[in-house]
Amino acid sequence: MVKLVTEKTYRFEIPEGKKKERLDLFLTNAIENATRSKVQKLIDANLVKVNGLIAKANYQVKPSDIIEAVHPITPRPEDTEPEDIPLDIVYEDDYLLVINKPAGMVAHPAYANYTGTLVNALLHHTKKLSGLNDPGRPGIIHRLDKDTSGLLVVAKDDFTHAKIAEQFSKRTVEREYHAICWGRFKEQKGEIAYNIVRSKKDRKKFSTSETEGKSALTLYEVIEEFEFTTYLKVNLKTGRTHQIRVHLSSIGKPVFGDPTYGGRQLNYSTELPKMKARVQNLLDIMPRQALHAKTVGFYHPQKKKKMFFDSELPNDMKLLIEKLKASTG
Repeated sequence: MVKLVTEKTYRFEIPEGKKKERLDLFLTNAIENATRSKVQKLIDANLVKVNGLIAKANYQVKPSDIIEAVHPITPRPEDTEPEDIPLDIVYEDDYLLVINKPAGMVAHPAYANYTGTLVNALLHHTKKLSGLNDPGRPGIIHRLDKDTSGLLVVAKDDFTHAKIAEQFSKRTVEREYHAICWGRFKEQKGEIAYNIVRSKKDRKKFSTSETEGKSALTLYEVIEEFEFTTYLKVNLKTGRTHQIRVHLSSIGKPVFGDPTYGGRQLNYSTELPKMKARVQNLLDIMPRQALHAKTVGFYHPQKKKKMFFDSELPNDMKLLIEKLKASTG
């Protein structure tokens, strides 16, 4: 049986005369036994509101503000319960699984996502999952963003986990993503090599930098061009958080439908009402970023051989491509 999430709501009304202070610092001091990192997780999970609106960590608290913070109490990640959630299993043996994760599914429990995750589904499917991670993330070797679909490798034992994780670390795992992005490219192939750093304006986002952050390299190749979008295949040479989304956005080609990095803005030059309506219809088809982890290849440490897996595009991306082809033709 799945445990219900219980929660405690903190409510603060800021008195007159209170000096301005960052929201995360205020809550760290105001909530008993709170730490700044825990408070920031609450804020990142959209569980903190100021005057009824979701607020950011750097919001300056001022007199008369009403602050509400919802703190989930249970279940903790280590109490994760098995849930009978269907899994699209591409491959399974005694040592690992390859899962085709749907868009909308979170990889493992975290703030505001304690149920309905891939881990909940895996715990129902098998009792064999590696334990190298903390208790809330058994078997998870690598992640995909919640609204990115595609292939994930899951380990059943610690040896397999460690050896495949090492391949990810050494960048020998083959990964190909398919994406639909805004705009068209002058060259059919290219690379993006900007560093990736956490945004100073919004902790939930990342940005590019020439001097700060971690190095990142993304290779892309055009599969097909449409009127104002492009269908790409993308290969990662590094594995930074949000890498493809951040890199494509940094060159003015955000992933179509991406609400975080400019992919839901009407990136088209015309102001004609008909064009606006057509683009909005396409955005309605794709309520998330049009990004799919299509292939993955790695060396199986137990079977001593290279393995490669491919997956079909999900239906929403297939439909989007059909509509784009029709409008281009």
